[in-house]
Amino acid sequence: MNNKELIEKFYTDFSSGNAEEMISCYHEDVLFKDPAFGTLKGNDVFNMWRMLLSKKSNTTKITFTNITTEGNKGAVNWTAKYLYGNKNRKVVNNITANFTFKNGKIIKHIDTFNLWNWSKQALGFTGLLLGWTPFMKTKIQKTTRKKLDNFISKK
Repeated sequence: MNNKELIEKFYTDFSSGNAEEMISCYHEDVLFKDPAFGTLKGNDVFNMWRMLLSKKSNTTKITFTNITTEGNKGAVNWTAKYLYGNKNRKVVNNITANFTFKNGKIIKHIDTFNLWNWSKQALGFTGLLLGWTPFMKTKIQKTTRKKLDNFISKK
């Protein structure tokens, strides 16, 4: 499988909610980074996807476009549409993912998106007021880390 096919497989499996197949696309030493989770490595990355997809509902939609690859680098644009939190706020998050490949697997996965836009949708008025601040970014990352740690401890 070439790198473009690997990205297609990853996001097709993501769209269908298959965390284990997504994880099979990663190198065991993968590094993942995004504004919500910060930096994760190895098993933490695998468990992040397991956790996120364990909460996936029928209203969650994952789409992807514009896959590009060159050498050991790749990129894709993807969109996540879902309901967030107890208030079921509608979130549409547009993300750019950049990849580095090693031995036919993803070794580095960096997702970038506008955290303020996300927080306005997911957190409502609080996100609108504070979502752009370093304080809120730190709070979001601490919250997601705690959720991930709780998920891992229950496994």
